[in-house]
Amino acid sequence: MVLIGGIPAHPLIIHAVVVLLPLAAVGTIAIAARPAWRRSLGVPVALIALVGVGAVPLAVQTGEQLREALGGGGPLVEIHAQRAETLLPFAVAFLVLLLLAVYSGRRADRAGEEPGDGRPLWRRTAVGSAVLAAVAGVVVTGLVVWIGHAGSSAVWLAVAS
Repeated sequence: MVLIGGIPAHPLIIHAVVVLLPLAAVGTIAIAARPAWRRSLGVPVALIALVGVGAVPLAVQTGEQLREALGGGGPLVEIHAQRAETLLPFAVAFLVLLLLAVYSGRRADRAGEEPGDGRPLWRRTAVGSAVLAAVAGVVVTGLVVWIGHAGSSAVWLAVAS
């Protein structure tokens, strides 16, 4: 089991997921609501999402290590682990949509005003992908809360017993 400063890595790593993915979702909503903000917030929000998504497999792996070290952990831990397995595909989809929104928005910004420059296509792609990314961010945030609630219930109900 990986320890950081004598503490199991799992409760430390999950904070990256719990903080960064919802923060990226809020940033994505801002970008979708005000496309002009994409220019200044797009790359930082995408980087926050990238780190948050990257933390998901680490959280799952360290959670499995912690569960093994504790001898299984019981049915509540199993529920938490099963829920945690659902997050990564949704988080990756969120990241891909966000990256598409940022990229297509930059392409729309760079395209000239000449006919046939592709600007309307890039603009529609940017708006559509930003809206879809915002929806995906809300879904991912909901999953993070759902998974985290199961994990915290497993810990606190075990402590209270």
